[in-house]
Amino acid sequence: MKSEHFFVASRRFFSLTLLVIYNAAAVAGELKIGAATVDITPAPPVSVDGQMALRVATKVETPVEANIIVLESDGMGGKKTTSVWITCDVVTIPTELRDMIRAAVADRLPGFNTRNMLINATHTHTGGVVRANWYHEPDSILKVVDYQRFIAGRVAGGVAEAWEKRQAGSVSWGLGYAKVAYNRRARYADGSARMYGRTDVDEFRKIEGYEDQSINTLFFWSNSGSLMAACINVVSPAQIVESRSAINADYWHPLRQMLRDQNGRNLAVLGWIGAAGDQTPRPMYEHLAEARMVALRNGQKDLSTLGKDFRTDAYLKEMARRIAGCVNDICEVVRNDRHTDVQLVHQVEDWELPMRLVTEEEYAESKKARDEDSAEPKRALEMKRRIAWQQEVIDRYENQKKTGRPVYPVEIHVVRLGDIAIASNPFELFTDYGVQMKARSKALQTFVVQLAGPGTYLPTKEAEAGGHYSAIVQSVRVGPEGGQILVDKTVKAVNRLWP
Repeated sequence: MKSEHFFVASRRFFSLTLLVIYNAAAVAGELKIGAATVDITPAPPVSVDGQMALRVATKVETPVEANIIVLESDGMGGKKTTSVWITCDVVTIPTELRDMIRAAVADRLPGFNTRNMLINATHTHTGGVVRANWYHEPDSILKVVDYQRFIAGRVAGGVAEAWEKRQAGSVSWGLGYAKVAYNRRARYADGSARMYGRTDVDEFRKIEGYEDQSINTLFFWSNSGSLMAACINVVSPAQIVESRSAINADYWHPLRQMLRDQNGRNLAVLGWIGAAGDQTPRPMYEHLAEARMVALRNGQKDLSTLGKDFRTDAYLKEMARRIAGCVNDICEVVRNDRHTDVQLVHQVEDWELPMRLVTEEEYAESKKARDEDSAEPKRALEMKRRIAWQQEVIDRYENQKKTGRPVYPVEIHVVRLGDIAIASNPFELFTDYGVQMKARSKALQTFVVQLAGPGTYLPTKEAEAGGHYSAIVQSVRVGPEGGQILVDKTVKAVNRLWP
C-alpha cells in the first residue's frame, strides 16, 4: 500500500513538474514582428486550378500574392520561439509545394526552424495550377513544377525579407461580423442535396447547414503605431469569379487594395479561410434583391438587366466592401488594446485520421465513369482531372482490401499568441466542425485556418447522407468519423496551451 501511495504521489509530482516547465517555456516575451508581400503571379499562358476541365488563362486580371508574417519571442532561458505564417493565392497547398517552400527558406536562412511555418491557401479558383499531374499540360503553357519552384523561390525571399527587418512591435485582436458566407448546399423534399442547387423550385426545403459570419482579425503594429500586417479569418472561400479563364485573386484583391489605401501600400494582408467546405461568397436565394442593391450601390440606374449571376467584378467589390468595413470597425475598437509581451507557442503535430472507406458500388461506379471519359483520346486529354478523380477512388478500394483500414496523414499547427489560438487543418472542412472547435476552445478567440495542406472535402454526416459533389466519395478522403476525431484532437491540442 505504501508503494502504491508513493507511485501516485510521484506521478502527481512529475505531472506538476511538467506543467511548471511548460508554463515557464511559454512565458510572455518581447514580440518581434516582420512582414512582407511578394508577387506570385504566373506568366500566361498558364493553366488555372479548381475545376474539372483544363482552363488556360491568357490574361492577368489581378496579381496573386503571398503574404507573410514572421514572429519571434523570448521563452525560457532566453530561448527564442519563432512562428511563420504564409498565405498564398492558390487553390490549395500540396505537400510537395509545402516542402519546396521549406527547402527554399532553409537555403536562404540556414538553421531556421522551417517546421514552424503555417502555409495556407485562399482557395481562389483563378490562380495558377499547383497540383502536378492533375491536368493535361500543353507545351505552350507554364509547367506546374516550374510554377511551384517560382512560388517557393518568391516566398523564401519574402520570408528572408520579413525576418531581416523584424522589429519590436505589438499585436491586437478582435472579432466582428459581416455577411460573407452562404451555405451552398440545398436540400430537397426527397432528402437529397445539391451543391449550388436551385432554391426557387417546389422541391426545395432548406439550406443544409451552418453559416458563420464572424470575421476574426489580428493586427500587428510597429512601435511607432503604424499597421504592419493584418490576418483576416473569413469563413468563406475566395470563389466569386471561380469559373473564369484568367488569373485573379478573387475578393482578396479589392479587399487588400481598400486596406492598403488606408494603411499604406506595404501592408501585408493574410487571408485565412475558416472551416468553409460547404460555403460560398455568392447568395443562394434573394438573388434579384441582392443584385439590385449591388447595382444601386455602383450607380447603375437601369435595373432591367438584373440577373442571378454574381460572378462579376461589381460583386467582388461588394464583398470586399463588407469585409473591409468590418475589419476597419474592429481595428478602431482594438487599436489601443495592443500587447507587446505575449506568450508565443507554435506546435506542429502529425496525426493519422481514418480514411473514408469506398464501397463496392462506389468502386464500380468510378470504374464506369473513368472508362467513359477515357474512351475517346481528345476527351481523355480534356478530362484528365476527372479521370484521375475516379482513378483515385479505384486505387483506394483496391488498397483498402489489402490494408483493411487505411489512414490519412495530416500536419496540424496549433499556435497560441497571447489570448488567441490558431488551429490549422489541410481540408475543405465543413463549417459545423469549425463551430465545434471554436465553441469548445479555452482561448478568448480561436482562428480556424483550413487548406493548410492539400485539401479534399471533409463533410458532415448530414451532408454525406444528402450526397452530391463535396460529400461523395470522389470528393472525400476523410469522412465524418475522421472529422469528429479531428475536432476532438484539435480542441485538446488547443486547450493544452491554456492549462
